[in-house]
Amino acid sequence: MDTQELDTKLYKQTKIDELELQRLFFCNKEKKNAIYRYLLSSSDFFSIQNRRFLGNKYKLLSLIEYIIKEKCGVFDSFCDIFAGTGVVGAYFNNKNLKIISNDILNSNFVAISAFLNSKNIDIDNLIDKINSLNQIKATEDNYFSVNYGGTYFTIENARKIGAIRERIEKISENLEEKNVLLASLIYACDKAANTVGHYDAFRKVLDNVKPIKLLIPEINFENNINNEIHKEDANSLIKKIACDILYIDPPYNSRQYCDAYHLLENLVNWEKPPVFGKAKKMDRTGLKSRYCLKTAAEEFDNLIANAKCKHILISYNNTGDSKNGRSNARITDKEILKTLKKKGATEVYEYKYRAFTTGKSEIDGNSERIFYCKVND
Repeated sequence: MDTQELDTKLYKQTKIDELELQRLFFCNKEKKNAIYRYLLSSSDFFSIQNRRFLGNKYKLLSLIEYIIKEKCGVFDSFCDIFAGTGVVGAYFNNKNLKIISNDILNSNFVAISAFLNSKNIDIDNLIDKINSLNQIKATEDNYFSVNYGGTYFTIENARKIGAIRERIEKISENLEEKNVLLASLIYACDKAANTVGHYDAFRKVLDNVKPIKLLIPEINFENNINNEIHKEDANSLIKKIACDILYIDPPYNSRQYCDAYHLLENLVNWEKPPVFGKAKKMDRTGLKSRYCLKTAAEEFDNLIANAKCKHILISYNNTGDSKNGRSNARITDKEILKTLKKKGATEVYEYKYRAFTTGKSEIDGNSERIFYCKVND
């Protein structure tokens, strides 16, 4: 049995308290990977999918993988151009691939960068800093608690979040480490927030009193060698990149993501602007997506026309006619198919409950769908 196998077996069979585990991180470097894996098998870690987010595609990953295996063959690059939480790119991330992820929100960009672009993080140092941030005692008000305490968070949690954010500015040694610490804070806020998963509103009764706690991100550093992470308008970025597989998951309706996640965006940017209204939103000029407007179909057509790729997969919900007009799809199925067919042969896959149907030319119902296009040579 080699050293790595022995270490893994040892740490799985032995109860190690937190202080002892921290001490072990400063010993023989050959044990580092085994100890880190032990940490990741405990409750003190979080994965990229452990976040509440509108339109999260975690449940669709098996269908996306099925289509890629059936249609795409061998590929060297994968672009998730409306990445959101980044779970789709992360699912295919390995050291032999190039993952290109993009999102216009800085809070998403930072979190995706932490998981898919971290390459040189000192694990010993990271664990030590996360522990130190968790030990912060915040008894005085700050920008965050004044604006969000007693609404989105308890006063105690809001004070601590603000204090942690200030401390991250001071202890981060480089941008890569700062992104990881901020990602840990974003995910911790998600667990402690008094919301239904977004920040368009908060619950009337402040019933989520779980103390804020930063966890350790599960990052496979070796897989991030070739990756690129962008924070840019998708229609601008598409003109600058090329890939084998282009995955597109744009906003479906008029609900802007910057409205739903303004608080996290404010927390990450930490420019401390004035906030207004009951929802405590700051100025979001420049963050509005044109895919939420009446021009969505035109934007989509432009995106596809400029795509330099071999395969295109598109997730798009046909929400039909809703009583709430804001929920209605901005691009019709007819418009999507018309645009894609100009690029190449197109099929539609539907996901219903736990089953999905393979390629077809017509769509029925409001199930999750993926449009697949084999781009003409």
